[in-house]
Amino acid sequence: MADFFAKEIDYKGEKCVELSAGNFYALICPAMGANVLRLRDNARGMEIFRFDENEPMETYKNSPEVYGFPTLYFPNRLSHGKLKTSDGEYELPCNEGFPFFNCLHGFLHKREYNLVRLSTEGDIAAAKFEYIYDDNDEMFQYFPLPFRLEIVYTLGVKGLEQFYTIFNMSDKMLPFGVGSHTSIKAPFVDGGSPDNIRIYAPIGKRIEITRRCIPTGRMLPLGDHDKRYLSGDVNPATEFIDNEFYTAEYGDLDGLQFHGLVIEDTESGKSICYETGEEYPFWIFWNNRGNKGFFCPEPMSWLIDAPNMELPDEVTGYREIEPKNFVTAYQRIFTKG
Repeated sequence: MADFFAKEIDYKGEKCVELSAGNFYALICPAMGANVLRLRDNARGMEIFRFDENEPMETYKNSPEVYGFPTLYFPNRLSHGKLKTSDGEYELPCNEGFPFFNCLHGFLHKREYNLVRLSTEGDIAAAKFEYIYDDNDEMFQYFPLPFRLEIVYTLGVKGLEQFYTIFNMSDKMLPFGVGSHTSIKAPFVDGGSPDNIRIYAPIGKRIEITRRCIPTGRMLPLGDHDKRYLSGDVNPATEFIDNEFYTAEYGDLDGLQFHGLVIEDTESGKSICYETGEEYPFWIFWNNRGNKGFFCPEPMSWLIDAPNMELPDEVTGYREIEPKNFVTAYQRIFTKG
């Protein structure tokens, strides 16, 4: 019988959480935004996220966006750090220099979260984390809207599920823009080769972006390269992929409607299935120019720079949370083959 537990451990000097259920094992670091550093399917021999047991914790802390399953508030970029809401305007520090001059990736994925609860019930192991954003956070001087962030992870026969909830504790409208900079290991099958990885992604339109990675406002029909995502012919590990940005559509998985994508190791037939809720209507793909041992399929709830775009909210995905209300976004990662 597989190990089944949810517990706190010391991992290389850092307080972490281990979840184990069925075939799956997860290692979560509260000090890194409750990032799932490791997700493994032991039965299939699959190391899903970019992870190396030989790396010190400092490696992950120094580059939290390219390891594990970091979820970002706000996703991708805000042009010149500006953020306009229906009842306010804010300016965040720009952490991306020439030629971009943007606020990149937000800040919550670098905060230390509180572990609220560990539990095991039925065939599920679960962990709940919380971060209170208020005037104790250094960013509050730029963005003075208090909120509470809650992340729940469950691990079981359905794989890894994430429930990401933001509660607006302010008296103003709070923008809800989230995305995950999910870092998939290449190869993700033990003993496999990056050359055998292919991705199937049901996409709709290509979103044109500038040299500064800011959308122009134009939605383009899919070109020949883009259509390779629909046929499952793109190798996201070895090809040059630099911020290829698309609208997400429903696809097919085993004859059923599926809002997500599938990453296959063609030699073994083993696959990573990445499902998102409708809260994520966009995908952006990036692999640091390829052949780096990882790639990032990134779901996003809104268009890059959505708060500042002169487009309807139904196009940009821009969304706000009313005072004393909340919004939850859902993701699931599981395996096949």
